[in-house]
Amino acid sequence: MGGTKRGARRLEEERVVTSSKTKKPTILIADDALMNRVMLKDMLGDGYDVIEVSDGEQAIAAVQRYGTAISLILLDIVMPRMDGFDVLAVLNKRGWIYEIPVIMVTSEESPVYVDRAFALGVTDFLTRPYNEAVVRQRVHNTLVLDAKHKMLTEAVSNEIYKREKNTNLLVGILSHIVEFRNGESGLHVLHVNTMTELLLNQVVSMTDKYNLSSEDIELITTASSLHDIGKIAIDDAVLNKPGRLTAEEFEHMKQHTVIGAQMLDELPYDRRNNPLIDRAYEICRWHHERFDGRGYPDGLKGDEIPISAQVVALADVYDALTSERVYKEAFSHEKSIDMILNGECGVFNPLLLECLEQASEGIRKLLSITSFGDRTGDGIRDAIDNTIGLDEGISLRKSQELLNFERMKYQFFAAKSNELQFEYLADTDMVTIDDWSEKGLNLPPAVQNPLENEWLNAVFGEGRLKSLCERMRATTPEAPVVEEDFTVEVEGEPRWFHIAARALWTEDDQPQFAGVFGKLADVHERHQAAKGLA
Repeated sequence: MGGTKRGARRLEEERVVTSSKTKKPTILIADDALMNRVMLKDMLGDGYDVIEVSDGEQAIAAVQRYGTAISLILLDIVMPRMDGFDVLAVLNKRGWIYEIPVIMVTSEESPVYVDRAFALGVTDFLTRPYNEAVVRQRVHNTLVLDAKHKMLTEAVSNEIYKREKNTNLLVGILSHIVEFRNGESGLHVLHVNTMTELLLNQVVSMTDKYNLSSEDIELITTASSLHDIGKIAIDDAVLNKPGRLTAEEFEHMKQHTVIGAQMLDELPYDRRNNPLIDRAYEICRWHHERFDGRGYPDGLKGDEIPISAQVVALADVYDALTSERVYKEAFSHEKSIDMILNGECGVFNPLLLECLEQASEGIRKLLSITSFGDRTGDGIRDAIDNTIGLDEGISLRKSQELLNFERMKYQFFAAKSNELQFEYLADTDMVTIDDWSEKGLNLPPAVQNPLENEWLNAVFGEGRLKSLCERMRATTPEAPVVEEDFTVEVEGEPRWFHIAARALWTEDDQPQFAGVFGKLADVHERHQAAKGLA
């Protein structure tokens, strides 16, 4: 009976390892000793595809080239040029350690080595001399564990996505109902939503006073859609009155803040334990408060008003000014900004007014992009669906598959182009080249610290490589491309080449240089022909 259970478990483990793959798992063996690589490959048998490299630089180049197509890395500690710990440091820096499991292979059994390796994220250890049964079992166990971990991660991610999608859907439906009853186009919630996110990000870029995380910004942005839900209890005659409200009607209208907050407070959930409901409560009740205490319903003053409500209040006023209403024409973006800054719509937090000025152009552009134009009915609903992401999304496995396809496409075109294609990543300070150049031109697959590499400097000429690097770092996200012709010494003779390279920049508020990709083409014959014509 026990044997039957073990056999069933083994079959289940094999299914887990192979369920998301159409080919054998790929194992990268990084060891400077050829005999060790041969022994490990033989012990693994025919159940795996194996990539062999002999030093740390080649290991990083292989991971950079094949990515998550590599199922497991068997990594030696002692290697030339870049040892196993250096490789682990790069894997951690690039986040690859979380995607590809690593088993350390070593003759060292010192606790210092073991502790350091585990601290850098290795999954297991293999010590020499090898025992074939132990090698095969530990490799198998590691792959099963990693496959189960990825399946669990995908399941949790999909569940979170579904819940978030359903939350956004319900918020969108409810807010759209309020808009519909209010006789508006359906744009108001979308505009307030968009502007709230933009202003909050501007606040974070200017101060840490409010301690806003990216999760806080997302939460407040979602909750902003509910700012006017209390209007569902306001009389139609008051809500859609084309003229000025009487004092009595205005008092009735002001009650939408209290009613909306009360609706949320009476939900069968403790809002103190539900951040979305709590932020929505703040926004509903206090988005008509003003910084000088002259707002409603509670006359809060200054930062007594939660930052969530302060930002939504500003977004709400701006959109009210720039939108056509039954009682007024729309003001221009410029006029609306001036009216708010001049205090014609009440007093706002000076910091938020500065944020509004700083983000003015971005607001104008973003809100024009998110406009539905003259569409109504189904068109509005479709646009809302697209805005809150009603498509099913791409699973982690599908994303990984698409990345692998993209990598295959890159390798195919690189091989057919007969051009040297390269990639440089700043955080690893390493240049890697395509398969064709490595094999066809007999070039190293990767070069660590390229500016200090004697061979590269000899090929490019003294100072030329440094000059090119400086030009790449001097580019901008708006103008990232550098192209030039130059001569390289080939077999003792100068030869013309053309380089076309594109700098990579991060998408941070202050973009950082991240690397370069490009190609090197032989244009010597073209130069010679042009010289002959001259």
